[in-house]
Amino acid sequence: MENNSSSKPLSIIVYDHHFDKIHYALVMAAAAAAIGQPTTLFFTMGACNALFCNDEEGNPAWSKMPLSDSKKTGRERNDFYRREGIATFEELINACITFKTKFMICEMGLKAKQLENFVLRKDLKIEPGGAITFLKEASKNSSILFI
Repeated sequence: MENNSSSKPLSIIVYDHHFDKIHYALVMAAAAAAIGQPTTLFFTMGACNALFCNDEEGNPAWSKMPLSDSKKTGRERNDFYRREGIATFEELINACITFKTKFMICEMGLKAKQLENFVLRKDLKIEPGGAITFLKEASKNSSILFI
C-alpha cells in the first residue's frame, strides 16, 4: 500500500447496532485505509457494543449482535462470510489495524446506552471522545459517512 498523504480523509460514524451494518463500516474503512486514505471510525450508541471485550466463554461481543435483515446473529452471518470467502469481522478489524485506521468511541453514546462500565477490546487502540472531538479531527476536506 502506498500512503498518499494528499488523499481525502474518510470519517465514518458507526451508529447502528446491527452486525451487518458495522461489518460494512469496517469494509469501507479497511478499503479506504488500504488505498492510503486517512480513516477514522467513530463508534457511538449501539455500535459501541462491537468494541467490547469477549464474554466469559470467549465469545466476541459482536457475535451476539442482531442482523438488520434476519433473526440470525452476528456469529451466524460471520460464519457464512467465512464459508463464502468474504472478509470476516476480525479480518476486517485486523486490516484496519494494519492500515492504521483510527478507532474512536463516543463517551456520550456509552452513557446514553448505559454502557460506560463495559471493558473495551485490548487489541485495539480506542480513543474516547465526543462529537466535538470527532468533528474537530475531521478536517474540512474529509468525507463523513453515517452508518
